[in-house]
Amino acid sequence: MLGYYLKLALRSLRRNLVLTSLMILAIAVGISACMTTMTVFRAMSGDPIPEKSGQLFAVQIENWKPSNSKRNGDGLDEQLSYPDAHALMLAHAAKRQSAMYLTDLAVRYPDPKQKPTREMTRAVYADFFPMFDVPFEFGSFWSKQDDEAGTPVVVLAKELNDKLFGGKNSVGRTVQLSNQTYTVVGVLKHWSPIPHFYDLHVLPFGESDQMFVPFMNAINRHQTEDGSLSCNVEAGSGWEGKLRSECTWLQYWVELPTSADVQNYRRYLSNYAAEQRRTGRFSWPARTDVRDVRSWLVYNRIIPNEINILLFVSLGFLLVCLMNAMGLMLAKIMGRAPDIGVRRALGASRKAIFLQCLVETGVVGFAGGLLGLVLTAFGLLMARTLLTREFALLARLDLIDTVLTVGFAIVTTMLVGLYPTWRASFVQPAWQLKAQ
Repeated sequence: MLGYYLKLALRSLRRNLVLTSLMILAIAVGISACMTTMTVFRAMSGDPIPEKSGQLFAVQIENWKPSNSKRNGDGLDEQLSYPDAHALMLAHAAKRQSAMYLTDLAVRYPDPKQKPTREMTRAVYADFFPMFDVPFEFGSFWSKQDDEAGTPVVVLAKELNDKLFGGKNSVGRTVQLSNQTYTVVGVLKHWSPIPHFYDLHVLPFGESDQMFVPFMNAINRHQTEDGSLSCNVEAGSGWEGKLRSECTWLQYWVELPTSADVQNYRRYLSNYAAEQRRTGRFSWPARTDVRDVRSWLVYNRIIPNEINILLFVSLGFLLVCLMNAMGLMLAKIMGRAPDIGVRRALGASRKAIFLQCLVETGVVGFAGGLLGLVLTAFGLLMARTLLTREFALLARLDLIDTVLTVGFAIVTTMLVGLYPTWRASFVQPAWQLKAQ
């Protein structure tokens, strides 16, 4: 019967192409506006590492006087000072842990005609890679001994390896970074969690880090952070003064697989802060906290208010378009009242009339979804040209978005088509035959 109803639906839609086109266009425009916004919203609000987001925690310690704290209204900074990060790394109180920060290094290409470029470089400990399940194309990360010695080794992102070595296995080869020779120990597969939850200070939705070097190598070479330094008082002179200061500029993440591990680590942090107070470093009861990935994104208000407002506006626009489509459907279906009356007089049940009209609305929804998909792709293309480079990377369709767009169009069209189809099923055949 479904095939029969489908043939009737296509025949009915062809009878009035203008009205059919208006219905499809109304649905497509509404779906396009809504899905363009929802695609960006979903990319911004999604879980960047769903398989481990409940096991990864950002660490916070209140190392400034509460009166001097102006961050998130709770006195806690999103970053740590070097003395705190160094002490936590030495304690090894978590299954895995890594202090990190973003810097940049000048990359010298093998071709002497090509000018050196500065690439985003993240200084991390070896635990960073298994902790965040970073995938490797070639090789692996460096050893614990390289961490301690600050060995000049580097892990390259796939994109940079393609530029430097044509995408070939470059493990064991060397590359010149800011006048020092580094040995390549690993090359990543494409890895770009959105947002970059482990460091939300610099381009949380922007391009990924292109190189990874041992944390102590960057510290020993005085590689400065990339604009994330925050101080309540001026740091001491020189690099050593910065390392001894209470300025915050390091991100710190730990892996805690079980709830018992979380509780134990919270207890350890509280004891650490209490010890710092006893030594005279803190003159106040310092607060500490750990937050998992999803809580961390909410805490940092990663989704701008403008996106939330735009989402509600687009949903309202979709509702208006659907109401217009429903009016057109009602006019079209009730215009066929004489035909429906004849079918009812010949024995068609109300259920059969209802299903036939419902299939017709589904066909309209499917066509509107396909056209809406084209308009959505065009809308995202326009968004990529209008948005900043940081957000433009979010404006792209994937298979999930494609299925959602078409499915959403069909479901919403059939929902708004329930009333016109219900009206059609209650057409009185006697009245229609008498009128004819």
